Amino acid sequence: MPVLLIAFLLGYLLITLEDVIHLNKTATALITGVLCWTIYALSGHQVGHGVSEQLGHHLVSIAEILFFLLGAMTIVELIDAHDGFTLITDRIASRSTRTLLAIVSLLSFFLSALLDNLTTSIVMISVLRKLVRDPDQRRIMAGMVIVASNAGGAWSPIGDVTTTMLWIGGHITTLNVIRTLLLPSLVAMLVPLLILMYRYPATTTVFVPSTDEEGVSRPYVTKVARRDRRLMLSIGLGGMLFVPIFKTVTGLPPYMGMMLVLGAIWVASELIHKDKDEAEREPLTPAYALQNIDTPSVLFFLGILLAVGALESVGSLRAMADWLNQTVGNIDLIVLLIGLASAVVDNVPIVAAAMGMYDLQTYPADNKLWEFLAYCAGTGGSILLIGSAAGVAVMGMEKLEFGWYLRKISWLALLGYLAGAGTYLAMITWLG
Repeated sequence: MPVLLIAFLLGYLLITLEDVIHLNKTATALITGVLCWTIYALSGHQVGHGVSEQLGHHLVSIAEILFFLLGAMTIVELIDAHDGFTLITDRIASRSTRTLLAIVSLLSFFLSALLDNLTTSIVMISVLRKLVRDPDQRRIMAGMVIVASNAGGAWSPIGDVTTTMLWIGGHITTLNVIRTLLLPSLVAMLVPLLILMYRYPATTTVFVPSTDEEGVSRPYVTKVARRDRRLMLSIGLGGMLFVPIFKTVTGLPPYMGMMLVLGAIWVASELIHKDKDEAEREPLTPAYALQNIDTPSVLFFLGILLAVGALESVGSLRAMADWLNQTVGNIDLIVLLIGLASAVVDNVPIVAAAMGMYDLQTYPADNKLWEFLAYCAGTGGSILLIGSAAGVAVMGMEKLEFGWYLRKISWLALLGYLAGAGTYLAMITWLG
């Protein structure tokens, strides 16, 4: 449907030009999402009831992501309110930009495999806010958090939603995807990291733990406050680590586990502060944390996913996959292009279309197609700022502009993406 596609592309263009036209991206995304569905409803191709059913189908999957995001953001905000991240920052603080950049990137890479790339990016940005005072340096490191989190999520069945889709669908198995994608994903992270480390001076000071220029010691923290920090950090991060286990055991969507963790940390917060007066308790309550999370980013994500859902409903994404199959032919090149497309359009419907396009009879479980698709869809989203959930979350938390990311990080992410893809194809060719 040409009119719908034009509306989507126009909305996407306005989002990318946010810092030029000074029009908030959330407003643009919401208008674009609703406009795409309105065009579809008025096109006459489907009666109104049929369009509503399709919208409801997409809204279920969108709501799962949004509730997950809301829960994770609230938990992180609550940990931050109790200064829980100081337990991490006090151990990884460094005066060298290179050292800190490497530590943050490697921690994001491996943490995202245990949690997921979205949660990891939220946690690591909160950590960076405690470590890095210079906004320009923090923005560069935030860009690497996106790249490292997406790369780390690609080789784990629970690290990225597209890898999870392939895992649940029986297209890949746990041990095999780890064995085959760990090295390519690591290369996708290391290439941009090494380039950035080379470009930074080795002695740049990024963190000063004292409270003034003379280097006075940190403020005294009572035993009770230290206990509260440890408790909230343990429940928060431990609970988010429990989410994929909860999903595996129960089969319920990840947001259900996240809501369970949010409820648990809410109860813990109420209990440890029950004896404090209202004014002292308020900044430490989950209700207050909910008021401080980045709601515009959540609404932006809603608008984008609504628009993509409309494209999927009219068959545009499936048509794109069919066109690639007929025009390109080479399956490796097609998957590589799908990864690049996931930087522009959400990777979830693209992978879903690819899963419908190729069947398990022709390409059985752990076939090269599915492994390479997991890598490309997981890491390709790093190339553009709005190409992944991690990018959207970091964009909202650090107020990153699309144009800045395109100039500073996109080319690094592209080099890493291609290097990792080359590593995977070389492994398959030489090792079998």
